[in-house]
Amino acid sequence: MTDVAERLSRPRVEALDSVLGVAFPVLDDGFVRVVDYMGDDGSVVQAARVSYGTGTKRVHEDRGLIRYLLRHALTTPFEMCEIKLHVRSPMDAWRQWIRHRTANVNEYSTRYSVAIDAAQKTPPDKWRLQSADNRQGSLGFLSRAEGEGLTRAESELQELARSTYDARLAAGVAREQARKDLPLSTYTEAYWKVDLHNLLHFLRLRMDDHAQEEIRAFAAVIGEQIVAKWVPLVWEAFTDYRRESMYLSRLEIDIVSAMAAGQADRAKAIAASIPSKRERQEVEEKLAKLGFKIS
Repeated sequence: MTDVAERLSRPRVEALDSVLGVAFPVLDDGFVRVVDYMGDDGSVVQAARVSYGTGTKRVHEDRGLIRYLLRHALTTPFEMCEIKLHVRSPMDAWRQWIRHRTANVNEYSTRYSVAIDAAQKTPPDKWRLQSADNRQGSLGFLSRAEGEGLTRAESELQELARSTYDARLAAGVAREQARKDLPLSTYTEAYWKVDLHNLLHFLRLRMDDHAQEEIRAFAAVIGEQIVAKWVPLVWEAFTDYRRESMYLSRLEIDIVSAMAAGQADRAKAIAASIPSKRERQEVEEKLAKLGFKIS
């Protein structure tokens, strides 16, 4: 355990101290700020070497070990690092956020306190169209002319909802009941504490191009502005093996193998055997990234 003892005796690298309490803006009125954190790249390595035993430092560099752990989904060492964030998010984005049930959460309570007087507003050129192929996704935008009317109506609706809420409070209605007609665009705040393993899982899903744009904006700030600075070696490995990697199913491997061998007809036959139109589209997208084209 000599190596471990040496590491424990060294001064801690305060990777995020310079941004503690600093609000990183997100959307029109949201933010993410670091409240506290524990551990760094060295903590992941330290935990892994306890498992591997002494002497492994001679075999593996820290960077190589972290990449090995992430590449082979050896997740326990990443649980040794934790971070606590203070976030301010629209309620509709927060509903998706809270589905990640692997964190400790304490949210602003509108039973005890007056609701935050802020709601996310949509610029006229940012009204997204419903995707024809993805029921839970969007594709493209309405024209600015159409969006101006929607933005104006949105503002009127939010003002009416807020004034109605304020009138109820003024009349003495209980806060827990007065809040019931506030829109999902209303901002909420929460403390969110999570270990690095589960944070990376959150980022892999929420930084993906298919995630809703609003929560993707929060994930991008957390990943690129905070995690990349906190654990740069882990972030590099995460980017290589998770965020910008690609999962291939058995059929997809067969298709790629056929295309690489110049057997386009065989590749098409395999693709045609996939019953789901959406899955076939996903296959085409993956093939395009790999430099192949199949219709």
